[in-house]
Amino acid sequence: MDLTGRRQSNNVEDRRGKGGKIAGGVGIGGALIAILFAILSGGDPSEVIQQLGSQTTENTEYVATEQEQQFEVFARQILASTEDVWAAEFKRMGRTYKPPKLVLFHGSVQSGCGSASSAMGPFYCSADQCVYLDLDFFNEMPQSLGAGGDFAYAYVIAHEVGHHVEHLLGVLGDAHSKMAQVSETEKNKISVRIELLADFYAGVWGYHENKMFGSLEDGDLEEAINAAQKIGDDYLQKNARGYASPESFTHGTSAQRMRWLKKGLSTGDMSKGDTFSPAYNTL
Repeated sequence: MDLTGRRQSNNVEDRRGKGGKIAGGVGIGGALIAILFAILSGGDPSEVIQQLGSQTTENTEYVATEQEQQFEVFARQILASTEDVWAAEFKRMGRTYKPPKLVLFHGSVQSGCGSASSAMGPFYCSADQCVYLDLDFFNEMPQSLGAGGDFAYAYVIAHEVGHHVEHLLGVLGDAHSKMAQVSETEKNKISVRIELLADFYAGVWGYHENKMFGSLEDGDLEEAINAAQKIGDDYLQKNARGYASPESFTHGTSAQRMRWLKKGLSTGDMSKGDTFSPAYNTL
């Protein structure tokens, strides 16, 4: 992905080195590291979350590595791109886009949605309209998931910004209201619809990013699609314990995530992204 000379967003808050209570958060893959490892080792994921919730960190002076500094520049450039793309898309709809703030943290962070651990992955909080990211996650992606590459990392950020787009359009709030009224199984299905829509919006961003700046290079699309595959609920569960439990899916299967990402990437058309009207088994 060629980002040479591209602007960096200043809509970033750096909280690295600031301590706080560690607890669970909802990220792109949901417990991609700590919880997945707990399953692999035969442990109870809920115990991991409880243990994380009991930990605290101290305020310390944080010194970023050279690689992390490069990741920060990259994240700021991708955030700037999402600002440009979604401002244009909202303008087409006769609306004004208010971008989210990107909060960089290390280890743990306090958000408007509560405290969170980096072990849970990047996440979006609609309460404060912020995307939270520990840049170490980009190191974990190729090591723990086999999903590396700059466009794969861009997809992670674009997916979380996709949740912000859902929030601005009222989709996220409506979905959360419905989730509070249904069974656990039905709540999980709504969650899948939310996540697939964010994947689609990430694809829409990628389409217009390339149209605006011609930034995509050979292999970029494959990197993002591979990442979508590796964070499918069925893929993670099968690799962790040898089988999948569809009733527990909250983010969608690998096939679903790849399909909706590809749809956004190929069309760039927001009107093609209805993940709530179709029957669940046709998503």
